[in-house]
Amino acid sequence: MFLLSNFRIRDIPHDERPRERLIKFGPESLSNAELLAILLRTGTKDFSAINLAQNIISKNGLDFLSNCTIEELSSIKGVGLAKAAQIKAAIELGKRLRGLRNSNKIKITSPKDVFNLIGEDMRYLKKEFLRVIFLNTKNIVIDIKDISIGSLNSSIVHPREVFSEAIRRSSSSIIICHNHPSGDPEPSMEDINITKRLFEVGKLVGIELLDHIIIGDGCYISLKEKNLF
Repeated sequence: MFLLSNFRIRDIPHDERPRERLIKFGPESLSNAELLAILLRTGTKDFSAINLAQNIISKNGLDFLSNCTIEELSSIKGVGLAKAAQIKAAIELGKRLRGLRNSNKIKITSPKDVFNLIGEDMRYLKKEFLRVIFLNTKNIVIDIKDISIGSLNSSIVHPREVFSEAIRRSSSSIIICHNHPSGDPEPSMEDINITKRLFEVGKLVGIELLDHIIIGDGCYISLKEKNLF
Protein backbone atom coordinates (compact mmCIF):
# COMPACT_ATOMS: atom_id res chain seq x y z
CA MET A 1 0.00 0.00 0.00
CA PHE A 2 1.20 3.50 -0.79
CA LEU A 3 2.56 5.24 2.32
CA LEU A 4 0.46 8.21 3.42
CA SER A 5 2.36 11.45 3.99
CA ASN A 6 2.02 15.01 2.77
CA PHE A 7 1.23 14.34 -0.90
CA ARG A 8 -1.45 14.91 -3.47
CA ILE A 9 -3.75 12.06 -4.46
CA ARG A 10 -2.74 12.47 -8.10
CA ASP A 11 0.81 11.55 -7.01
CA ILE A 12 -0.37 8.14 -5.76
CA PRO A 13 -0.20 5.28 -8.28
CA HIS A 14 -3.64 4.99 -9.87
CA ASP A 15 -4.39 1.53 -8.44
CA GLU A 16 -3.52 2.70 -4.91
CA ARG A 17 -5.88 5.69 -4.81
CA PRO A 18 -8.74 5.38 -2.30
CA ARG A 19 -11.58 5.53 -4.81
CA GLU A 20 -9.98 3.00 -7.13
CA ARG A 21 -9.19 0.65 -4.24
CA LEU A 22 -12.77 0.92 -3.00
CA ILE A 23 -14.08 0.00 -6.45
CA LYS A 24 -11.66 -2.91 -6.78
CA PHE A 25 -11.59 -4.31 -3.23
CA GLY A 26 -14.68 -2.87 -1.50
CA PRO A 27 -15.07 -0.18 1.18
CA GLU A 28 -13.99 -2.49 4.00
CA SER A 29 -10.45 -2.49 2.57
CA LEU A 30 -10.01 1.25 3.22
CA SER A 31 -8.92 3.00 6.39
CA ASN A 32 -11.18 5.51 8.13
CA ALA A 33 -9.10 8.36 6.72
CA GLU A 34 -9.35 7.01 3.17
CA LEU A 35 -13.14 6.66 3.42
CA LEU A 36 -13.42 10.22 4.71
CA ALA A 37 -11.08 11.43 1.97
CA ILE A 38 -13.45 10.07 -0.67
CA LEU A 39 -16.24 12.17 0.84
CA LEU A 40 -13.99 15.23 1.04
CA ARG A 41 -12.87 14.70 -2.59
CA THR A 42 -10.33 17.55 -2.48
CA GLY A 43 -7.89 18.94 0.05
CA THR A 44 -6.32 22.35 0.38
CA LYS A 45 -3.30 24.04 -1.14
CA ASP A 46 -1.12 22.53 1.58
CA PHE A 47 -2.83 19.22 2.30
CA SER A 48 -4.32 16.42 0.24
CA ALA A 49 -7.79 15.08 0.98
CA ILE A 50 -6.22 12.12 2.79
CA ASN A 51 -4.00 14.39 4.91
CA LEU A 52 -7.01 16.52 5.76
CA ALA A 53 -9.04 13.43 6.68
CA GLN A 54 -6.20 12.08 8.85
CA ASN A 55 -5.94 15.40 10.68
CA ILE A 56 -9.68 15.54 11.35
CA ILE A 57 -9.80 12.01 12.75
CA SER A 58 -6.55 12.20 14.74
CA LYS A 59 -7.49 15.51 16.40
CA ASN A 60 -11.19 14.91 17.00
CA GLY A 61 -11.80 11.16 16.85
CA LEU A 62 -14.14 9.29 14.54
CA ASP A 63 -17.20 9.81 16.76
CA PHE A 64 -16.81 13.58 16.27
CA LEU A 65 -18.17 13.19 12.74
CA SER A 66 -21.36 11.64 14.08
CA ASN A 67 -21.95 14.11 16.90
CA CYS A 68 -20.68 17.44 15.54
CA THR A 69 -22.87 20.11 14.00
CA ILE A 70 -22.57 21.35 10.42
CA GLU A 71 -21.11 24.57 11.81
CA GLU A 72 -18.43 22.76 13.84
CA LEU A 73 -17.41 20.59 10.90
CA SER A 74 -17.43 23.37 8.31
CA SER A 75 -15.23 25.57 10.53
CA ILE A 76 -12.30 23.17 10.05
CA LYS A 77 -9.89 24.61 7.50
CA GLY A 78 -10.34 22.82 4.19
CA VAL A 79 -13.85 21.52 4.88
CA GLY A 80 -16.42 24.30 4.44
CA LEU A 81 -20.20 24.03 4.24
CA ALA A 82 -20.48 21.92 1.07
CA LYS A 83 -18.10 19.20 2.28
CA ALA A 84 -19.57 19.28 5.78
CA ALA A 85 -23.05 18.74 4.33
CA GLN A 86 -21.82 15.78 2.25
CA ILE A 87 -20.20 14.16 5.27
CA LYS A 88 -23.21 14.65 7.54
CA ALA A 89 -25.54 13.33 4.84
CA ALA A 90 -23.43 10.18 4.43
CA ILE A 91 -23.34 9.60 8.19
CA GLU A 92 -27.10 10.08 8.53
CA LEU A 93 -27.72 7.57 5.73
CA GLY A 94 -25.49 5.11 7.55
CA LYS A 95 -27.45 5.60 10.77
CA ARG A 96 -30.77 5.09 9.00
CA LEU A 97 -29.57 1.97 7.20
CA ARG A 98 -28.25 0.56 10.47
CA GLY A 99 -31.60 1.31 12.10
CA LEU A 100 -33.45 -0.55 9.36
CA ARG A 101 -31.11 -3.50 9.63
CA ASN A 102 -31.19 -3.57 13.43
CA SER A 103 -34.96 -3.34 13.71
CA ASN A 104 -35.68 -6.01 11.09
CA LYS A 105 -37.64 -8.74 12.90
CA ILE A 106 -35.90 -8.15 16.21
CA LYS A 107 -37.81 -9.41 19.22
CA ILE A 108 -37.28 -7.71 22.57
CA THR A 109 -37.31 -10.20 25.44
CA SER A 110 -35.12 -8.42 28.00
CA PRO A 111 -33.40 -5.10 28.78
CA LYS A 112 -30.20 -6.65 27.40
CA ASP A 113 -31.86 -6.93 23.99
CA VAL A 114 -32.62 -3.21 24.10
CA PHE A 115 -29.03 -2.38 25.02
CA ASN A 116 -27.70 -4.57 22.21
CA LEU A 117 -30.01 -2.78 19.79
CA ILE A 118 -29.31 0.88 20.60
CA GLY A 119 -26.65 0.98 23.34
CA GLU A 120 -23.59 1.31 21.15
CA ASP A 121 -25.11 4.21 19.27
CA MET A 122 -26.47 6.10 22.28
CA ARG A 123 -23.39 5.79 24.52
CA TYR A 124 -21.47 8.33 22.40
CA LEU A 125 -24.14 11.04 22.22
CA LYS A 126 -23.08 14.33 23.80
CA LYS A 127 -26.63 15.40 24.69
CA GLU A 128 -29.48 13.45 26.27
CA PHE A 129 -31.77 11.85 23.69
CA LEU A 130 -35.13 10.27 24.47
CA ARG A 131 -35.56 7.37 22.07
CA VAL A 132 -38.72 5.27 21.82
CA ILE A 133 -38.84 1.67 20.60
CA PHE A 134 -42.26 0.77 19.18
CA LEU A 135 -43.33 -2.89 19.45
CA ASN A 136 -46.13 -5.03 18.06
CA THR A 137 -48.16 -7.60 19.99
CA LYS A 138 -45.30 -10.12 19.76
CA ASN A 139 -42.70 -7.61 21.02
CA ILE A 140 -41.18 -7.33 17.55
CA VAL A 141 -39.62 -3.93 16.86
CA ILE A 142 -41.78 -1.86 14.51
CA ASP A 143 -39.71 1.32 14.55
CA ILE A 144 -37.32 3.42 16.63
CA LYS A 145 -37.60 7.18 16.89
CA ASP A 146 -35.93 10.04 18.78
CA ILE A 147 -38.64 12.08 20.50
CA SER A 148 -36.66 14.79 22.29
CA ILE A 149 -33.14 16.12 22.74
CA GLY A 150 -31.91 17.74 25.94
CA SER A 151 -31.98 17.05 29.66
CA LEU A 152 -35.02 14.97 30.51
CA ASN A 153 -37.68 16.93 32.34
CA SER A 154 -41.45 17.05 32.31
CA SER A 155 -41.54 20.19 30.19
CA ILE A 156 -39.58 18.52 27.37
CA VAL A 157 -40.93 14.96 27.56
CA HIS A 158 -44.67 15.19 27.04
CA PRO A 159 -46.81 12.02 26.84
CA ARG A 160 -48.58 13.48 23.81
CA GLU A 161 -45.42 13.29 21.66
CA VAL A 162 -44.59 9.77 22.86
CA PHE A 163 -48.01 8.19 22.47
CA SER A 164 -49.13 10.03 19.33
CA GLU A 165 -46.16 8.39 17.58
CA ALA A 166 -47.07 5.03 19.09
CA ILE A 167 -50.69 5.34 17.93
CA ARG A 168 -49.56 6.34 14.44
CA ARG A 169 -47.51 3.15 14.22
CA SER A 170 -50.27 0.95 15.72
CA SER A 171 -47.91 -0.07 18.50
CA SER A 172 -49.04 -2.52 21.15
CA SER A 173 -46.35 -1.41 23.60
CA ILE A 174 -43.29 0.82 23.85
CA ILE A 175 -39.92 0.97 25.56
CA ILE A 176 -38.37 4.35 26.23
CA CYS A 177 -34.61 4.82 26.36
CA HIS A 178 -32.37 7.74 27.07
CA ASN A 179 -28.65 8.24 27.52
CA HIS A 180 -26.62 9.88 30.26
CA PRO A 181 -23.64 11.62 28.58
CA SER A 182 -21.77 11.42 31.91
CA GLY A 183 -21.58 7.65 31.39
CA ASP A 184 -23.36 6.91 34.69
CA PRO A 185 -26.80 5.35 34.05
CA GLU A 186 -28.09 5.86 37.60
CA PRO A 187 -31.65 7.27 37.31
CA SER A 188 -32.54 10.66 38.74
CA MET A 189 -35.83 11.43 40.50
CA GLU A 190 -36.91 13.25 37.33
CA ASP A 191 -36.21 10.10 35.29
CA ILE A 192 -38.34 8.05 37.68
CA ASN A 193 -41.19 10.59 37.80
CA ILE A 194 -41.34 10.86 34.00
CA THR A 195 -41.43 7.06 33.72
CA LYS A 196 -44.31 6.80 36.18
CA ARG A 197 -46.21 9.50 34.30
CA LEU A 198 -45.75 7.79 30.93
CA PHE A 199 -46.68 4.43 32.44
CA GLU A 200 -50.00 5.82 33.72
CA VAL A 201 -50.79 7.50 30.40
CA GLY A 202 -49.98 4.24 28.62
CA LYS A 203 -52.57 2.41 30.70
CA LEU A 204 -55.17 5.04 29.73
CA VAL A 205 -54.51 4.83 25.98
CA GLY A 206 -53.98 1.05 25.92
CA ILE A 207 -50.29 1.11 24.93
CA GLU A 208 -48.16 -0.39 27.68
CA LEU A 209 -44.84 1.13 28.70
CA LEU A 210 -42.74 -2.01 29.17
CA ASP A 211 -39.54 -0.42 30.44
CA HIS A 212 -37.32 2.64 30.62
CA ILE A 213 -33.68 1.86 29.83
CA ILE A 214 -30.99 4.39 30.75
CA ILE A 215 -27.82 4.02 28.68
CA GLY A 216 -24.40 4.80 30.16
CA ASP A 217 -20.90 4.26 28.84
CA GLY A 218 -21.06 0.56 27.97
CA CYS A 219 -23.66 -0.13 30.66
CA TYR A 220 -27.35 0.37 31.34
CA ILE A 221 -30.04 0.35 34.01
CA SER A 222 -33.58 -0.96 33.58
CA LEU A 223 -36.10 0.92 35.71
CA LYS A 224 -38.44 -2.07 35.38
CA GLU A 225 -35.82 -4.43 36.82
CA LYS A 226 -35.24 -1.93 39.65
CA ASN A 227 -39.01 -1.83 40.35
CA LEU A 228 -38.95 1.96 40.03
CA PHE A 229 -42.35 2.25 38.34
